[in-house]
Amino acid sequence: MRLMLPILLALSFSMPALAEEPPVELGQMTWTEVRDATHAGRTTIIIPVGGTEQSGPYIAVGKHNARAQVLSARIARELGNALVAPVIAYVPEGSTNPPSNHMRFPGTISIPADAFEKMVQGAAESFAAHGFTDIVLIGDHGGYQSNLKRVAEALNRQWAGKPMRAHYVAAYYTAIETAFAPALRARGLGADIGTHADLMDTALTMATARGLVREQALRAAPKPGVADGVYGGDPRPATAELGRIGTEAIVSQTVAAIRASTAPRR
Repeated sequence: MRLMLPILLALSFSMPALAEEPPVELGQMTWTEVRDATHAGRTTIIIPVGGTEQSGPYIAVGKHNARAQVLSARIARELGNALVAPVIAYVPEGSTNPPSNHMRFPGTISIPADAFEKMVQGAAESFAAHGFTDIVLIGDHGGYQSNLKRVAEALNRQWAGKPMRAHYVAAYYTAIETAFAPALRARGLGADIGTHADLMDTALTMATARGLVREQALRAAPKPGVADGVYGGDPRPATAELGRIGTEAIVSQTVAAIRASTAPRR
């Protein structure tokens, strides 16, 4: 063993170090690293929008934020020229007085739609001021998709004739219905698909942030319903493996849509 030690040490010093992947999450970078990244051509910034809302008794209220963070980072890495902004966690979720929609359940946070749109617009304008030319808006929740579209349209009117563009990319959200739901139906799971906190919602969360799902309690529970905050379907058959079908569809369709939208204009 003593004879082998110098050889092992020599080998360890001679082996090339594995190159670290450059970070894609803006919140983990210094300002000089962000500056250098834009100068090197990483001029696409993804603004992921989540939301803080009830999702039944078995999924934590931060599911949209966790999913948006994980998936937007994957999307940015596949694009190769993009960074990811911190997730926007406060979104319109219904009135607060009296509470409506998801606000009827503790833990949900709601802000007015106009405040939400101004927040997204301000973030986009900040990135444009720092050299990003393609500002991409994606959302993990259905309730504000029209707001994101409206913000992108307003920004592009404001930026007419300038190099920066805003892109509302619906594919991130619509991939759930166009690819994930049909794949589940083909597996005989169509009856378990609802509209909120259902099989799809639970499986997607298991595939991206498994710790946010209370799996043991879910497996032992009777079928939850509207009074529990679960709207249609049955979340109990959900698995991370099923969820990965959805995440793959979301990532691939969003990457393709961003590439198409950010292609050079002729």
